[in-house]
Parts: sequence; C-alpha cells; structure tokens
Amino acid sequence: MPSADKPIALSKAAARAIWLGAQRLDSEAPFGEGPQATQAAIEHLGYVQIDTIHVIERCHHHILWNRIPDYRRSDLHHAQSVDKSVFEYWTHALSYVPAKDFRFFVPAMKLHRREGHKWFSEVKPADLRKVMRLLKKDGALTIRDIEDDVLVEKVHAWASRKPSKRALQLAFYEGRVTISERNGMLKTYELMDRHFGWNKSPKAASTLEITAYLLDRSLRAQGVVSLDSICHLDAPSKKAVRRLIEARVRRKELIPVAIEGAGKREHWARPEALEIAGEAAERVHILSPFDPLIIQRKRTHLIFGYEHLFEAYVPKEKRRLGYFALPVLAGDEIVAALDLKTDRQNRKLLLQKWNWIGAAAKGPRKELKRRIEAEMHRFERFQLGE
Repeated sequence: MPSADKPIALSKAAARAIWLGAQRLDSEAPFGEGPQATQAAIEHLGYVQIDTIHVIERCHHHILWNRIPDYRRSDLHHAQSVDKSVFEYWTHALSYVPAKDFRFFVPAMKLHRREGHKWFSEVKPADLRKVMRLLKKDGALTIRDIEDDVLVEKVHAWASRKPSKRALQLAFYEGRVTISERNGMLKTYELMDRHFGWNKSPKAASTLEITAYLLDRSLRAQGVVSLDSICHLDAPSKKAVRRLIEARVRRKELIPVAIEGAGKREHWARPEALEIAGEAAERVHILSPFDPLIIQRKRTHLIFGYEHLFEAYVPKEKRRLGYFALPVLAGDEIVAALDLKTDRQNRKLLLQKWNWIGAAAKGPRKELKRRIEAEMHRFERFQLGE
C-alpha cells in the first residue's frame, strides 16, 4: 500500500486511464440499456449538464449516448417523468441530478426562499403568487399555458419578457416547483411535492454531509481529484472540502498524488483507484464540449494536453475549431475536433471542419480516420433517430 506521507507520482497516461475508467468511457455498455441505464449513468456521474444549443443533439442526450450505446431520448424522459429517479437543479450549471441526492440541494433551495435569487430579483411577489395559484388549481403547466401576461422589457439577453416565466424560474430555484417533463426545451412545471408524491419533503443535508457528498461524487466520477475539480465554479466550498480531504488522508482513505506536469496543483485519489490504473481501451468517442471529460478546461489540458476552444459565441472570422467543435477521443488521446451540424430537414450529418489534434496532426492517420468515420456514422444515426 502506498504511503500517505509523500505524494505518489502519477504519469499523465495513468491519470488518463483512471479518469476514463471513472467516467465509464473505457467499456462498451457500463450501465446496460433502457431507462434504468440512464438512471444508473446519472447516479454514477453525479450530474449531466443541460444546454440549449441544438446545432447537433443537445448535450444531455449526447453525454448519455456516449456511455449507453443503445440510448434513446425517451429513456431520459422516462427517468424524469415516469420513474422520477432524476430531477433538474443547479450544480455548476443546470443539470439532471439523481433524485436520491435531493436532500443535498435542499439548503440551496431554502437559501433562495429566504434571500431570493440574484437572477430573478425583479420578480414581483404577485407574479409568484399567480403561478403558484395556477399550479395548485389547474395542475402542471408550461409557460405557453399562461396567456394573460403583460410583457415587460428584458433585464438581460437570456431573460424572458413574460413575468410568469421569471416567477416559475424563481419558484424552481426555491424548490417550490420542479420540471416534471421536457418536450425539446419546453418545460412543464409541477409542484415539487405533488410531482414526487411526498407528504413531507426530504430533510435537508447538513453542511458536513454536503461537503462529503461533493468529495465522494468527484472521487466516483473523476478518480483523481483536485480542489478545483471537486469545487468546479464553487470556490466557497473549497475550505471545507480541503479539511475533509486532510482528515481522510490522515485515515489513509485518500492518498496525495503528484500528476506529471501539475506543478503545485495538488491531487488525491482513493488507494484502490491507483491500483487498478491500466491502459485505456481503444474506443472512439465523439464528445460534447459539455461532457464531464471536457467541461473543466484546465483539468482536460493538464491530463490530456488538449485545450478545448468553445467558439459558439466567437465571431466567425476568429474561430479556429469551428462554431460547435466536438473533441474526438480515441483510446486515451484527444486526436481531433470536428465541427458538425445536423441537417434535420435533409436528414444527414454535415462535417463543416475537421481539425487534427496533437500527435495525430503529424503522424499516419489513415486507420485512425477510418475509425473516426465509423463512429461518425453511428453518431449520425443517433442524431436522426427517434
């Protein structure tokens, strides 16, 4: 067993293998198939990010498809609206989260009820009362069901002009309502307790329990962790997480790790994670830019040597990879970035730009290109399916 006193040296290749294994990108169908596979995948990953960009299939479906070969969009609908094993809430972004983890989000909901939400400070109490009254009286609704709003000016580019939509969004963050169903990006809102059939809402997790949840979620889905990777876009949690890490190191439940090239950036892993580190399987994945393997740009750059450029909001003449480039993982290397677009009217996947990355940009590429093209055909079938 490695000593906990001195960081264990870890090569980038070993770090990649551990992370890919933790992300379940190194095996064929790690979660099985059907709605249960979707539930299992979200429970393992801890969250799956939601995004509105639709140049290809939206990222929440894309992320799940990469880990569930026979994934169908209806499986996510089933998990959210029938089994109710997942729900939507804010992690580092709006995400699907396991329903079994609900209590870890209750303190944030209660905080928003007490102090409001900075994004929805302009919501008037009368508008909040209105939407809550409609839900209690008429049942679940979408914003299209509310037709009597007097439109107001937008407070920012992504805001709605409908006061009722802003009120529903505030009620969502306060935990009064949940999103019981999605049709595309059209959300159906329902009273939280009525959706889950609760007589009494789950008890809020304590601060200590939330800290342990953040650490354990990251260890499960990342394998090797840092404070930045555990507390992604959540700097206030770092102090408490560090204290917990130090306690677990003293108990030899965690081991300090020095990843090649990380410098002073500290990392930790469970002992068993280091013992199973092996070679990555030779699989090809076309990844979403919001995939957990890509979304933390600095971590991806350290471990894979790849710095992803998200250029959807960059002027066209300044783009290098393309509007919505998708990193391509082959084995344990990111070898290309493909700017793809789904032409739904003509039912085909359009390749707008192919960028070779890293060593693949210099070496022989014939066989690698064949493997990527085979995966593109599978990706096209997924884009146009259902």
